[in-house]
Amino acid sequence: MNRIHIVFLLIFTIFTVTVSSSSATSDKDVDSILFSAESLFKMMKDKNYPRIWFFLSNTSQNAIIDDTYKNMMNYAKGKGKEMTYSKEQIKDNFKTGGTAAQAYWDSYLNAFNPDMVLEQSKWEMGNISKEKAQINIMYKKSEKPAIIQMYKENGMWRVGLTETFKSAKR
Repeated sequence: MNRIHIVFLLIFTIFTVTVSSSSATSDKDVDSILFSAESLFKMMKDKNYPRIWFFLSNTSQNAIIDDTYKNMMNYAKGKGKEMTYSKEQIKDNFKTGGTAAQAYWDSYLNAFNPDMVLEQSKWEMGNISKEKAQINIMYKKSEKPAIIQMYKENGMWRVGLTETFKSAKR
């Protein structure tokens, strides 16, 4: 072999190894992203409220706590009573699947059927970066996909439920 062939072979080998190792990392990330999203919807279907909470992004958790706190405060005011729960207590309630979490998720699941996503939709990966990703979920009766926002927090991919579905009024 002459020198040009050896250099070409060396460059080709380095390129092949680099591409295959970045694909492996990418495949691992894709698997983790899809696992977290699918797990969230499975936990919804199973009504496993503490596990739903586990798979949500920090922003989604904080928005749910804030909304629940405001609703509880308005309810207490309407009854002429003082609010007796702090945001930290509400957060703990959601972590453990307590009564506030049950009421919230039961109401949510009355309007949303997780089987629409799990069994009646096609999933495709969208954009992926180091800390953010998107999953395009096309429901069989929709014209446009829902674009699920995913965030890598503390080494784990979490679903941005509020970031995906909440109106822009927020």
